[in-house]
Amino acid sequence: MSGPHDLFVRYTLGQPERAVAELRAALPPRVISQVDWSTLQRESGSVVDPELRETQSDLLFSARLRGGRPLLFYVLLEHQSRVDGWMALRMLRYVVRQLEHWRQTNPDSEKLPVVVPLVMYHGPDGAWSAPRRVEELFDLPDESEAREPWRALVPRFEYLLDDLTAERAETLMARPGPALTRLALLVLRYGRTEELTRRLPDWMALFAEVHAAPHGDEELGLVVRYLLQVGDRTVRAAIGGVLRSVMETHRAEELMRTYGEELIEQGRQQGLEQGRAQGRAQGRAESVLLILAARGWSVSEQTRQRILTCTDVTLLERWFERALKAPTLSEVLGDLSQ
Repeated sequence: MSGPHDLFVRYTLGQPERAVAELRAALPPRVISQVDWSTLQRESGSVVDPELRETQSDLLFSARLRGGRPLLFYVLLEHQSRVDGWMALRMLRYVVRQLEHWRQTNPDSEKLPVVVPLVMYHGPDGAWSAPRRVEELFDLPDESEAREPWRALVPRFEYLLDDLTAERAETLMARPGPALTRLALLVLRYGRTEELTRRLPDWMALFAEVHAAPHGDEELGLVVRYLLQVGDRTVRAAIGGVLRSVMETHRAEELMRTYGEELIEQGRQQGLEQGRAQGRAQGRAESVLLILAARGWSVSEQTRQRILTCTDVTLLERWFERALKAPTLSEVLGDLSQ
């Protein structure tokens, strides 16, 4: 299930006209001048590992250089509170995945496109401090003279970084691009900090600009929903005040009530789904133990508790199938200690 950050990022930065502002802010000027920005388009597919979906969002765009060469932009947004020291290695892996996919879909191409890797960070606990070059992750000799020959033998890869935590609010507000993009960057920058409540009124003009856009109600509603998800009670009160300043009072109250009720229902449904999943796991675990007992096999109390507390439904199903067919207990539970 996608988290609030993932949904918010994909909506606000997933459109090329909004993504251009972010890419132009992060790329070197000489690279910016060589890109034909009118060709920028969103590409499908995600290469983020599934277990990281709640802490990261990734977007892929393609464009062409002014000479016609293809170009890929891989954007990874970090939602984690702590800086990931292995990000350079992870980004290298993600870029290689994109290149492998390119080869599969462009079998006649004799060259690979340049993939521009960009990490955007908005963690609430300080600026980004992890190495940006893969070569910095290798254990090389300390002496510079002895180190240089080894550097030529390790991968040379570096990702770009847009550290939102290092940017002042005024700088983000002054960036070029649609109002929604600038408001989204501010919300990501301060969304999980104690400063958010105090800063929201300062962005009233941006809220009004978003609301006045052709799809203003929808876009503003998305921002409000995200803020309600990540903010506390004081944030909710501040959002209400901002909305009443940029739209009619009854419409602001309707918006707050609608999304508030939606989040309550969402939380209730998630709780029900978790309860059903736990019930399925518990039932399957008990079935495994019953089958083992019916076949005359006894297990230790430690193993029994490990089966009963297992929440991995896939693993429980595997044990269930084996319990029905396997000739020995050891084949049922594999390396699970008896």
